Formats: sequence, C-alpha cells, structure tokens
Amino acid sequence: MCGIVGFAGNRTACGKPLEVCMQGLKRLEYRGYDSAGVALAAPGMDRVAWRKKAGRLDRLVDDLKVKPMPDATVAIGHTRWATNGVPSDVNAHPHMSQDGKIAVIHNGIIENASELKFNLETEGYTFASSTDTEVAAKLLGKIANEILDREGAPDLFKAMRRVARMLTGAFTLLAVDSRQPDIVVGARHDSPLVVGLGDGENYLGSDVAAFVAYTKHAMELGQDEAVCISGDTVVVTDFEGNVVSDPKRFTVDWDASAAEKGGWDSYMDKEIHEDPAAVSETLLGRFDPKGNLDLDEVHIDEDVFRQVDKIIVIACGTASYAGLVAKYAIEHWVRIPVEVELAHEFRYRDPILTPRTLVVAISQSGETMDTLMALRHAREQGSRVLAICNTQGSTIPRESDAVLYTHAGPEIAVASTKAFVAQIVAAYLLGLYLAQVKGTMFRDEIRHIVTDLKAMPEKIQWVLDTQADTVSKTARQMLNAHSFIFLGRHVGYPVALEGALKLKEIAYTFSEGFAAGELKHGPIALVDEGEPVVCIVPSPRGRDVLHSKMISSIEEVKARGAFTIAIAEEGDESVANYADVTFWRPQCPTLLSPLVDVVPLQLFAMDMSMLKQNDVDKPRNLAKSVTVE
Repeated sequence: MCGIVGFAGNRTACGKPLEVCMQGLKRLEYRGYDSAGVALAAPGMDRVAWRKKAGRLDRLVDDLKVKPMPDATVAIGHTRWATNGVPSDVNAHPHMSQDGKIAVIHNGIIENASELKFNLETEGYTFASSTDTEVAAKLLGKIANEILDREGAPDLFKAMRRVARMLTGAFTLLAVDSRQPDIVVGARHDSPLVVGLGDGENYLGSDVAAFVAYTKHAMELGQDEAVCISGDTVVVTDFEGNVVSDPKRFTVDWDASAAEKGGWDSYMDKEIHEDPAAVSETLLGRFDPKGNLDLDEVHIDEDVFRQVDKIIVIACGTASYAGLVAKYAIEHWVRIPVEVELAHEFRYRDPILTPRTLVVAISQSGETMDTLMALRHAREQGSRVLAICNTQGSTIPRESDAVLYTHAGPEIAVASTKAFVAQIVAAYLLGLYLAQVKGTMFRDEIRHIVTDLKAMPEKIQWVLDTQADTVSKTARQMLNAHSFIFLGRHVGYPVALEGALKLKEIAYTFSEGFAAGELKHGPIALVDEGEPVVCIVPSPRGRDVLHSKMISSIEEVKARGAFTIAIAEEGDESVANYADVTFWRPQCPTLLSPLVDVVPLQLFAMDMSMLKQNDVDKPRNLAKSVTVE
C-alpha cells in the first residue's frame, strides 16, 4: 500500500541520501500517493531531520526547494496510501520517537496498535497523529532508550527486533537514529522489503524500483526477518537475533529507463503499447531445441503434475479475470476441473484441498496480501502452489512451491494492462505443459497452439496500429454516459469483466460485466435509450453457436435503444449490420482471442479517463500493490 526506501552511504555527509530517497519515492509513488516524507541523519545531529507533506510527491519536492534539508549519511523515505488516519501532514510518515532521535516509516497495518498506544499513554507518551505508525515510533524510541540505559551504547537493530516481536498484523518498518547515523534498520512481517547491494552504499525498498537506478544487485528478505544496512555491510537476522547466513541474492533484469514514461503521455499509455512485448517476453526461453515446452523455472517433478486432478486459481481483481480466461483453456486442453476463487474469500469457505490439488496464485506484484494468505492456507492443507508473478524477489513466489515469472517488465500505472496479457500467456503455458506431461494432447497439437501464441504479439500490434483512432473517437462520443454494460460469452466473459473494471478504475464510470446469457435474467432491465453496451463477439469460425448467440444479444439490446459497441473479427459482416461502432480484431483462435480483445478496452478506458482529466496512472482511492487484507 505504501512505498518505502532507505539508503546508507559512507561516513561523509552529502546530498546523496536525500537524492536516493526522492528518486526512489518517485518510482514508488504508484504504491501510494496521498502523502510523502523523508528523514535524514548524520554525525553531529542531535535529532533526526525530517520533512513530510500531504498530497502528491511534488508537494514535498517544492517544499524542499524552498527549505533545503541538511546533508546526511543515511535516509529513509515514504510515500503513503492511507489505511490508518486520513491523509494529512500530521499523519504522513515519518513518525518520530518522543525525544525526536528516531524516525520510523511503515507499510501495513499494526492490529494491536490501540492496546500498545493505551499502555504508552499511561506512561506519559503523547501522540500527534491518528496512525498506528506513530505507536511503533514511540515504542521503538522507548525500547531503544532502555537498551541505551542498560548497555551504555545505542543498538537500534536490537530495539527494532524487539519491537517486531511485540507487533501483530502486517508491517514493514524502517528506522534511523541520530545516535547511530551510519545505519538504517528494517523488519518485515507479511509486507514486502528487499535489499539493494551497492559499492560502499546499500539500499532498502518496498520493491527493486526503489533503487534500480543505482544497482541491479538485490537480496531477498524473508518472512519475520530484520535487516541492518550500513555503507559497507548488510546483516540479516530473524526477530530473535539469529543471523541468516546465506540470504538469497538475485539480479534485476530491467533498468531504470524501463520504469520511465519514454515520451508517452502516461505510464498506462506506454504499458498498453508494451502489451505485444509483454507477450513475447513471457514466451521466451520456454521451449527446448525440439520445440517441447520446458518450464525450467517450475521446480515441481513431472510425476507430481501427472497426479494433479484439480486446479484452483486464487487471485484478486484483474488477475482473477486472467485466471478465468485460463480456466477455459486449461479445462479444454488438460481435461481436469479448474476453479477460480477470489483470494479474499478462499480461506473462509473451507475449500476442499488435497495433495493432488494444484493451487495457482496469480499476482502482478507478488505482494497481494489476500492472495498470500490464501496460498499459505493451501500449503497448510498439503496442496502444491505455483505462482504466476511479475516481480522478482517478492513474497508470493518465495512462499510458493514453483513460479512462472511473466517478464512483462515494471508496471507503474495502477490499472493493470500488460501484466494482464502476460498472466494469461503464463497460464496458457502452464496448461500446455500439463497437457504435455499428462498426455492429453498430441505434441503436434501443442506445437500448433504454441505457433499461434507466438503470432499474438503481431496481432496485438495490429489492434494498436489500426483501432486506436476509432477507440478515441468513440470515447469522445460516450464521454457523458453515466454507465456501461459489458457482455461476453466463453472467454469473452472475463474480457467483459476486465473491460468494465478498467472503466471503473480510471474513468470513475459505473460499469458492469455480465455473461451474455444472463442478459434476460435481469441485466436487460438496465438497458434504455442510449445506454452503451459493449459486446465481445467471438469468431464465426469454429464457434458459430457462440457467435450467433452474441449477435442475438446485440439485437436484443439494440431493440431497446442501446448504443452498441462490438469487438469482433475483421470481416464479420453480421456484426457490422447491428453494431453502432466496431473495434476490429485480426483472425485468431477463440481461446487466444482475449489477448487482442482486451486491448481496445484498455485504450477506451484510458481515453475516457484522459478526456475527463483524471489522473490516468494514479486513480483516486487505489494503490498498485494491495499489501493489507
């Protein structure tokens, strides 16, 4: 929910700690953007220097220009998405200890904050904000002073570990202390934190975007682990103080320029136009010289896959719709049942899980808390978990039995676009791999589908090149519409759900997606004169019964005065006769059509949002990574 960055350099105070934090926060602002702040420490400071402002990061930048901060050796920075306390200067991070010597930033929710706050208040501690983070700051200051009094020297790392053992909920904490101006300490429980490894300087961040401009070398921090960085050292322990001897290291496979707009009007515009590359990159390296699927990232024995008799996909939002697309394909290819569950409901319905159940957890960030908790429940019940994820070093892949990385590159805009198509492709690969292992398809059948998949980036590019003007014109025409209905059948149904979600997320327009067969069971009552209805029409080739039923649905809503927008295969004259506007797709297999059908809907939502002068990349009330339940 929040963006966190930390930096520790050499012992000479300079402007780099603040620079690293501000640059990191700029790249992390997609994680939260209702306030931002920084804290600095250097030798000779009696108290930590800090600055924070409600609103976008630009407000903090402007304030620092007017009132510059001092040089420093260490720094921490935070950009917030409010979960505890309204957005305001007072509630913004960092929060300070009672004596002002320690600054704390936090991502997550501390569930026992009220109890801890009550105890601190009885001891005379006062609170300026309504946040749980200030409770952690005051508590850390208290314990740090107790250690100083008892041992005669400050030990912020020990104090942080003790505080972490006292907290319940989900949290990542970073802290600096003016009495130890050479270190930054952190701790994580059910919330992301990764270490960046530099030369004479080290970094901490919510994800690698925080420091990728400075180093590509990173280290994973495990569950219930604490870290202390200086310019020259990185020490990782558990909350009891036991040293973690060999933390896993990895190299980031993209650079800072990949997280920049590159001349596009918005990150979302850029990322939609990266849909073809996201599909191509996700397909790379998945095949042996004979053309057989070789998912070397998946460290599960083939014998285990052969025994799988049910798949459960757990995900939220856009990722769950990618799972719904996968359901149609995997059931068709592998002939085993696939269930798609909203991760936040999964644990609470007592799901039937066995060692032969494969649970597939889909998450762009790898930190979606609801999905993480669901996968933990699945593993507790003895099921294997395979993650489909876009973020190296994140928690969900680390806690799964296997992972398929989507390799879509950083996705900064809050509304997911290229990650969606990459997730679908990864799920297709999993389905084809299972078909190969279980022998439910002939090898040449699999190779034929793989050939079709490899052709999809070009088809997506065709949509981007030829349909954007029609989409933009339609968005202008529909700008004042109060609501939209999206209809689809078969794999078009999850595309309808995703198209409706995109319009809600960034255009703030009420929209609902329905299976087209449900139309007569209630939703058609919503259709009146001028109501926009978006229809995803399957190809007339091979699935003629689906096609004819969708044409009938268009006729039904058209007869009631609807303004119909169709997504249909190029040359489909029956659609042209009934739809007011058509976004064309090139010919492609029905099961693969969501990869092209979703593209004009992504463009349409973006155009609507821009015409309404909304912030396309940072829609209100939303954050990119939902790291609390």
